[in-house]
Amino acid sequence: MYFVHQSGVPMKRILRFLTLSFCLTTLVVAQQSTLTVQKIMQDQATWIGDWPSRPYWSEDGETAYFNWNPMGEFPSDSLYKVARTGGEPIKVSPEERRSQNPTFSGWHHGEHVYDDRFERKVYEQDGDLFIYNRTDRDRLRLTKTNERESNPRFSMDGSAIIFRRGNNLFRLALSTGALTQLTDFHSGSEPSDSSETKLDDQNTFLKEQQTELFRIIRDRMEQADLRKEAQEREQAAQKRPPTYYYGRKSLRRIQIDPTERFVTFTLAASPDRTKGTKSVTYVTETGYAEVEDWRSKVGTEPAASALHIHDLKRDTTYQVDLLALPGSYDVPEYLRDQGVEVDSSETKRTLFPSGVVWSNDGRYAVIEVTAADHKDRWLARLDLETGGLTVLDRQHDEAWIGGPGLGRFSANTRRFIPNTSKYSFQSEETGYSHLYTVDVETGDIAQLTKGDFEVFSPQLSRDARTWTFTSSEISPFVRHFYRMPVDGGQRTRLTTMEGNNGVALNPDESTMALSYSYTNRPPEVYLQRPQEEPSRITHSPTEEWLSYDWRVPEIIHFEASDGVIVPAHVFEPENPNGAAVIFVHGAGYLQNVHHWWSGYSREYMFNNMLTDLGYHVMNVDYRASAGYGRDWRTAIYRHMGGRDLQDQVDASRYLGAKYGIDPERVALYGGSYGGFITLMALFTEPEHFGAGAALRSVTDWAHYNHGYTSNILNTPATDSLAYARSSPINFAEGLEDPLLMPHGMMDSNVHFQDIVRLTQVLIELGKENWELAVYPIERHGFSEPDSWTDEYRRILKLIEENVGPDRFRK
Repeated sequence: MYFVHQSGVPMKRILRFLTLSFCLTTLVVAQQSTLTVQKIMQDQATWIGDWPSRPYWSEDGETAYFNWNPMGEFPSDSLYKVARTGGEPIKVSPEERRSQNPTFSGWHHGEHVYDDRFERKVYEQDGDLFIYNRTDRDRLRLTKTNERESNPRFSMDGSAIIFRRGNNLFRLALSTGALTQLTDFHSGSEPSDSSETKLDDQNTFLKEQQTELFRIIRDRMEQADLRKEAQEREQAAQKRPPTYYYGRKSLRRIQIDPTERFVTFTLAASPDRTKGTKSVTYVTETGYAEVEDWRSKVGTEPAASALHIHDLKRDTTYQVDLLALPGSYDVPEYLRDQGVEVDSSETKRTLFPSGVVWSNDGRYAVIEVTAADHKDRWLARLDLETGGLTVLDRQHDEAWIGGPGLGRFSANTRRFIPNTSKYSFQSEETGYSHLYTVDVETGDIAQLTKGDFEVFSPQLSRDARTWTFTSSEISPFVRHFYRMPVDGGQRTRLTTMEGNNGVALNPDESTMALSYSYTNRPPEVYLQRPQEEPSRITHSPTEEWLSYDWRVPEIIHFEASDGVIVPAHVFEPENPNGAAVIFVHGAGYLQNVHHWWSGYSREYMFNNMLTDLGYHVMNVDYRASAGYGRDWRTAIYRHMGGRDLQDQVDASRYLGAKYGIDPERVALYGGSYGGFITLMALFTEPEHFGAGAALRSVTDWAHYNHGYTSNILNTPATDSLAYARSSPINFAEGLEDPLLMPHGMMDSNVHFQDIVRLTQVLIELGKENWELAVYPIERHGFSEPDSWTDEYRRILKLIEENVGPDRFRK
């Protein structure tokens, strides 16, 4: 029979609850951990030990440098060095740091940072220009000015340095020191000639009368004309650059081709500053609240850019017609579904040109153009004399263009192979980001890497015969460094340690400086010759931190409700307490299931403590996470809180099937995007969870920034459905389980206004089982240990009281 209590709850459930409560109350002994929230959240440098970062090489390749603050003994990181042969790291003195020669950051093929023989390097330091002689290992200062010089490069014959000062380009002859201005850009409008001012009929009569009556006026006018002609002849004889007035727009990406004939630049309208957001800071030195101006909201698109070519030889300037690119008027599928047709007034797309990439001899020029709606990326050969474009490759994605080495972050990938007509780039054409070349003469495209893995940060060797790059070829959970012939072929793995091998290769390519980490060990600096045994240089963790046996959680895979196999970390307790916690990583496009040190170090330690206390802890690389290719990345297109949330629901189901954990005893927590998922879980899938902590969470995507959100949801004005079904604030009515919402009042990423708006909705709905925790001096990422401690004490309390053993003692 099926009895129902007068409250409406089935009697069977009540009896089961009472029986379970009795058993746990009488039998469960509170488990202990040597970890505490206060210990975990204290200053990381003194507790864990400050780990080193950003290793790089000296230009001569004899010394590796890195930033480090061992044992947190200094207020901030200091610069350390170690010889390429190894040994103890040495702190670099301030004097040596100030006089340091340039650092090696790759060969910059096609950029003329080095001369043709790689004997000299030109570089900028603190706004001045220097040349470093790689043979003599000395440097020569070229400028010492109050103005900033930047973007230096050698002329094609190596006799001069081309650089930017202000909004103009200059040429410095190395043999004579002669400085030549190559461009003359000015903001504003060209001054009008008062003598050519248009006159009305009356004033025209008076001027003609005066000229006819007085010889002195006629003589002065003739002399003025002669002076103007003489000035024009003098300017032409001295080859001064023609003046170009660019109005009130923003002048960007000023470049000159290797032949020094063509100058390219972009002009963009000034952004609308009236649509920015504001924040109020209440804890100030003055005692008065202070207001800060912050970013605009999604839907405020960046101003369109126009690419111009300035031909110095012909003294003419012309605009490149980006809309001549095939597909530039295409209508995205989501708009076609709304009835928008091609060639309507609504189909004009905003396009953004990149800077121009030239071959080292200046024969070829290529630009990358991206659409403001993020659905197209064109690579096109640019005819500098006509401004015409020839498409070399078009990548189209009805979701959005992205992935390693793509979009507006692909400058390091795009380059010519020296002394060839081949241009390199990355594409997700196969579903994973791989390395390609296209011959700009023939249009032939070659795929250099293939497989279900991704390629990161490819670099050409000095002789341009080989590539080096990082990839996930062995597994999505590790990163190794490889070498490959320039035209593709067999890849040779150079690193040997399982985990994340961040590599800086020294100039002669014989030694690697590694920033290496594993799941339970922060990054350390190693030196390693390719395929040989690495030598550890730094030892960062404190003895106190090492005294705890930090776990390496198992990487498991579970089947989601749509049949896709999803990876996850599982922390398994020795003495399970029958409850579980799911940690939801932030950013969306971020990977957190892997064999290296997590960017969530505090959360990793907190998860260890929860495991000590008997909780199963799960960390899922849900759909939208990085590291798994295009389809994984775009699975949330037009519906955040759809497939990504279902992966958390399926994780809860997995915990039930594998460990017998009741969904009401599963809590979840996460920050930023993880906070958003937590809200959506409690508002729309409450039957699968028992409590949640949503930290610095996005509550309404229509109030987040443009660059991130418009990728995934388009814009609120064009795709209101996507925003409506993706924003937790619209589903707050569904809240049933306890909810904690910590948020920094100075958060410049996910604004405090976000959580205030949701709070008001919860009040108006009459919801009771929620808490807002406010942190007046914190931004998106907390900085103060006191704030971290308070926040995670509240999270622990939420978990213990609502899904842990304490729930049965209430």
